[in-house]
Amino acid sequence: MSSFDSLADVYFLAQAATDGPMGPEFGKASPIGLLILVLMLVAVLMAGWNFHRRYSRFRRRTMFAEDHGIDPFDDEAIDKAMKEAGIYDRRKRSVF
Repeated sequence: MSSFDSLADVYFLAQAATDGPMGPEFGKASPIGLLILVLMLVAVLMAGWNFHRRYSRFRRRTMFAEDHGIDPFDDEAIDKAMKEAGIYDRRKRSVF
């Protein structure tokens, strides 16, 4: 048996079946797929928005702590100093 015969056998076995689903409705997406994509997009946008809020708050607090000589990881001291300075962030913290 030559190498060509074995390649021909592999090629013949690897061909797709021709009696698969065909017709006007084959391959069309359902409205459920669109709903899933929209929900995933909303979830990604919400996660990005929440990350931006948390990161912005973290940057503000870190810069304030460094400017006033406070340990950036001492939350109580930073909160107290920010309240005394009148710039305490009163917004609700994110659940995430």
